[in-house]
Amino acid sequence: MKMGYGQHQSFYLRINWLRKAILELRDDNRFLYRDDAAEQIGLGKNMVQSLRHWVVATGIVDMNNRAEHDISRFGDVMSENDPYIELIDTASIIHYHLVDDREPCTAWYWYFNMYEKKSSLKDEVINDFVYWLEKNEPRKPSVNSIKRDIDCLIRLYCDKGKNDDPEDVIQSPLSVLGLLQEEKSLITKRKMKYTDIGLAALMYTLLCYKDRFEVSQLSVEEIQKKDFLWGKVFHLPRNEVIKALDALTYHPYHPIKFDRTNRLDTILLPTVEPLVFLDDEYKRLRRERT
Repeated sequence: MKMGYGQHQSFYLRINWLRKAILELRDDNRFLYRDDAAEQIGLGKNMVQSLRHWVVATGIVDMNNRAEHDISRFGDVMSENDPYIELIDTASIIHYHLVDDREPCTAWYWYFNMYEKKSSLKDEVINDFVYWLEKNEPRKPSVNSIKRDIDCLIRLYCDKGKNDDPEDVIQSPLSVLGLLQEEKSLITKRKMKYTDIGLAALMYTLLCYKDRFEVSQLSVEEIQKKDFLWGKVFHLPRNEVIKALDALTYHPYHPIKFDRTNRLDTILLPTVEPLVFLDDEYKRLRRERT
């Protein structure tokens, strides 16, 4: 399997980039390859190359067989309902898309699914990633490329940009999640509350897992400990997993069934496509806010 390194050109995703990319790609799905793209979108040339990576990694576009960027169903749903990434659920789903496959964000996939350490120095993270790659990838990238990936990963979650920037043009949209904490090169995976992630994002993740692995039910243990699920992807401890599941049993349209008899802790998932659920949920949240 091909793995991805350094495709971000050392630029972490900025808060307005996806919205700008969608607007341009609707008119021209080759826009990010055009010579005048940097000038038109107001970014440097290397940043445009970085944006080519992030639009694919976040799932807002699909690459067709001519290497063109077609807006994905998720891109349409996000653009229609939360283009400025104002909802915590949207940021959480973007994060999920970065970590749900080995390509094109291998470091993200490894760090949030494979890496068991809760707190590590940055150099330790780099060394552990190198070790994992030696065991899992016959053609290991350069150490410099690995360092750039880990540095970009950390800044994506820890860099809040300048508070006095009126357009937040250098802020990462994922820094609001608080998944990681950096203090004197010590990187810590913070224990999260389910309200820090958002119930819509948590349900979306379950439904994606359901479709991907063709399962209709899960256990609390699986949700806490399996790759691509809440415990690993969002750092939710067991008590928060249970609180979120309890809350999702009361969803007005697509409730789960949570059987806790005889300590089975079995969750039966609703029959709805992830993006159908997400679109419905955005519209419901919008009605509640008005």
